[in-house]
Amino acid sequence: MAEQDALSERNELTEREYTRSDRERRDRSWLRAMRRARRAVAEPLVRGLGARGLRGLVKTWRVEALHPERRDRARAGHGGCIVVFWHGRMIPAFSQFMEDELTILVSVSDDGGLAVDLLERFGFEIVRGSSSKRGLRAMREMLDVLAGERTIVITPDGPRGPQHKVEPGLAYLARITGHPILPVGFATDAAWHLKSWDHFTIPKPRARVVAAFGEPVWVEPGAKGADLAATREAVGETLLALEREAAAELGLEVSA
Repeated sequence: MAEQDALSERNELTEREYTRSDRERRDRSWLRAMRRARRAVAEPLVRGLGARGLRGLVKTWRVEALHPERRDRARAGHGGCIVVFWHGRMIPAFSQFMEDELTILVSVSDDGGLAVDLLERFGFEIVRGSSSKRGLRAMREMLDVLAGERTIVITPDGPRGPQHKVEPGLAYLARITGHPILPVGFATDAAWHLKSWDHFTIPKPRARVVAAFGEPVWVEPGAKGADLAATREAVGETLLALEREAAAELGLEVSA
């Protein structure tokens, strides 16, 4: 009797696993279909009106900057630096960097391709790559950019997350170039938030947008594994603290 009960339980568990597996496959298919539909809608919008519409939106914002002297200090004597902010804050970042000569690291995904088209319309230079694709080649291109005393922008938790986790390459890039990392946190009092892994933020027309600049972070030339890991951790904590500071300026608490 006990053996029959055990066999019945195993069969039931197996049936549940098959059911769960089928459901997960359907969910993945649905997500892929949603991504294709999103790209089908987004691509003509980005290529047609994206840059013009975004530039117009940015001009309606009421923009404030906290500690802008830190930005000047990061660039002094170097001509460039490594600007970092969270992936979900790319649109608010236009409030501070829209007119700057920047090179931006963008993923090689299809969505990254849409971003490239938009960013190039603003006159930004692009490096394609991520920690998982074209990583080494992207690193070499960024080294060339910084050698030319230009500023490069990296979203250290992109392109796929996890949210607010700094990828390893950032501290290494700062070490071998001698250029400082400039962390920037953003907050806004009115925004749309996409249901994406990074809670992508789009400030609404007439929103207040606050940027909080952090102290520049230099990485010693002799820094090794533990030191680089500590820098990554510190940059992540600083970005979160800067977002809290920017939100406090608006009388708000930080939400993801």
